[in-house]
Amino acid sequence: MERMLTSLLLCPFLFFTIVTSEQDNVCFRPELAANIEMGGLQRYFSPGAELALSCKQGYTPVSGPRKIVCGASGQWTTTKLMCIPKRCPYPDPPSNGEVYYEDIVFQSTINYTCEEGYILTGNSSAVCLADGTWSAAVPECIPVSCGLAPIPQFGMIIYDKRIRGNTTDYGVTGTYRCLPPYVIYGDARAECTVNGNWTKTPECRVVTCRPPGNIDRGYISNNDQRDYDYLETVKYGCNGDYILEGSQEIVCQQNGKWSEKPSCKAPCSVDIQYARIFYKGRKMWIKDLSPNRVLHKDIVSVYCMDNARKCGYAVQTQCIDGKLKIPECFEQPSSINYNLYSSSLPSEIAQC
Repeated sequence: MERMLTSLLLCPFLFFTIVTSEQDNVCFRPELAANIEMGGLQRYFSPGAELALSCKQGYTPVSGPRKIVCGASGQWTTTKLMCIPKRCPYPDPPSNGEVYYEDIVFQSTINYTCEEGYILTGNSSAVCLADGTWSAAVPECIPVSCGLAPIPQFGMIIYDKRIRGNTTDYGVTGTYRCLPPYVIYGDARAECTVNGNWTKTPECRVVTCRPPGNIDRGYISNNDQRDYDYLETVKYGCNGDYILEGSQEIVCQQNGKWSEKPSCKAPCSVDIQYARIFYKGRKMWIKDLSPNRVLHKDIVSVYCMDNARKCGYAVQTQCIDGKLKIPECFEQPSSINYNLYSSSLPSEIAQC
């Protein structure tokens, strides 16, 4: 009886010891790498228990194995399973547009834009879904359109390309013209712009110019004291030996002003008493220049002396509106040298 009682008292202690040992060797719910998951809510696993692993939605398994086993030591076996994001196909840009993205894997975003002159129709962005497809179809880029260009009163427009229907696309251009005697006031060129409107429409106006008036030392071909129509012309001339500089004809312009008038430039006298000059392709004594006058822009050469080399050389000067500057190197000979010793003048000796 005493032996039996002793055994009963020892049995609970033995049972408690066994249970405690088994709990010490259980495996806890494992900590898994990112994007790997397992089913159920169980917190403890007995040695020998197997646990199936899978990838979260939107990820694809690579390497392996895809299960782990709880070991007798309470540690799970290792696995090299990796879950990488699923890839979506490379996106195509819309016609007349662009697509921008950094990556094409699960949860990546792409953005669409259109070129200038086009409007995006559809979704401007899309996300790569868990099944490897994009959340939205490729949008369209449709051209901006304008109506037909507005026509000014007494005017018309000539398009640079054939137009069908009552709409025109972005970038279409044309040229305005006015019915005579009207003229364009403003920009004659027109364009369908990116905002769907035409550039500013010009006006057709009757343009006249006031009488242009005469010029100094000159005359006008038509001195009528009346208003002149657009593109009418008058001509000018100069009196005597004055030379016309500029266009002989001026025109009434579409801004109501005349084109630039010419001017009359004065002739020059050659301020030399004793010397020989070179003028219009020949040498001549100054006394033979009769009258002593050269015209505006005419070129005259005088002769200077190179004392070091004992030779003469010609220097050019030009008549500019009544002024002819004599070169500084020129020395006027005395009347005696001019009349008695002319052969020694710079124009007559050997030339440098």
